[in-house]
Order: sequence, then C-alpha cells, then structure tokens
Amino acid sequence: MMRFHAQTAGSTLTAQQPDVNVIRTSIEALAAVLGGAQSLHTNSRDEALALPSEESARLALRTQQVLAAETGVVNTADPAGGSEYIESLTTSIESGAMEYLDRIDGMGGALRAIESGYLQSEIQNAAFAYQKSVESGDRIIVGVNRFRMEGQSPIPTFSLDPGLEQAQIARLREVRGSRDQSAVAKTLERLEQAARGETNLMPLILAAAESYATVGEISDRLRAVFGEYRETA
Repeated sequence: MMRFHAQTAGSTLTAQQPDVNVIRTSIEALAAVLGGAQSLHTNSRDEALALPSEESARLALRTQQVLAAETGVVNTADPAGGSEYIESLTTSIESGAMEYLDRIDGMGGALRAIESGYLQSEIQNAAFAYQKSVESGDRIIVGVNRFRMEGQSPIPTFSLDPGLEQAQIARLREVRGSRDQSAVAKTLERLEQAARGETNLMPLILAAAESYATVGEISDRLRAVFGEYRETA
C-alpha cells in the first residue's frame, strides 16, 4: 500500500578512485530493491567531481537494468521479508525516528526546532562525528583513508558549454522585451501586497509567471516582504 522512491547516496561518492563509486551505487541500489522501492534513481560515478557525463549516466542506468533483468531480486515483493536482522534494524530505526519526533514535538514543533537552532546543530554534530571517524580511520572509506593510490589518471567529466549562458541571457532579454510590462507590474504588485497578509500566494505566483515575470523578479518581491532567512548557528 505504501509506494516510495529511493535514491542512492550521493554523499558516499568519492572524488578519489571514482570508478569505485559504481560498486557503492550498485550495493545501495540493491539495498533499495531489497527494501521494496518501486522507483529508483542511481547516482553516477563522477558526481563527486561534476555533473554526470552521458557515459556515466548510462552506466548508472545499466546498474538498475542489471538488477531488474539479470539478478532475479525483483521476482518477489519483499526478498528480505522475515529476516530477523532486517526486522531488528527496521525496529531500531523506527524507534530512533519516533524519539526524535517526540523531542521535536516537545519543543513546540519543527518550526520552533529550526528557530532555536536545534535541527541545524544536530546535523552539524552528526557531520562532525562522521568526519572525525573518517580522519581517525575508525570508518574506512576505500580510496580516501585506506587502499589509496597515488597519481591516478583523471576520468573524463562533463563540461558545460559557456555559450549556453549567453544564449539563455539572450532568451531572457527577448522575453522581457516582448512581454506586457504593465501586466507584469500588476501581477508582481498584487503578489507583494498579498504576501503582507495571510492570502495563499501560490495562485498569485502562478499568475505572475503566466505574465512572464521571471523567477528573480518574483523572488525579489517576496524578499521585500519576508527578507532572507539566516540560519541560527
């Protein structure tokens, strides 16, 4: 009854020995399938270095296709169902998640937890503990703090055509020059005024976009009312 999407962990991919990322992604994708995911995205081997190249994106797709067509792991809905170890892990994760939710509810909800800096500090503390474990060697990262190679050959990575930027700027100027400036000004003014109250802004944002107001112009009006969020350290 519960359908869900899973994506492999881009944060686990390394710039060192990027071909090893194919193995990491394959294991993570297998874990997602074993967990019953109906939809899956596999990260590419070069995502620690750049946007995926076409070749790397194709290899990430082939990883899914091998799992789906060659392994037989998709032939049953829940291959790991009934595993005592898997069930104990699930129970542990559920228990930890509920503990966090209860703690956040006790603070007055997620908004209060953000405003107090609690959520940010939890993320920072977890990141610090992770990095500390990598640097101490307690957590092994292949190619980073163990099994390293010197002088490895770089792999081809995606490079954006600089001409695309100029082409997009030209298209934006063309849109701005051909639109009804009066209509744009009216929709933006209505949006800003509504933002000062309790009105649902989504229809007004859509109206501004339909008049060819740009994302930047819409955002400027909202910034004029709400300012910019500054994280509590």
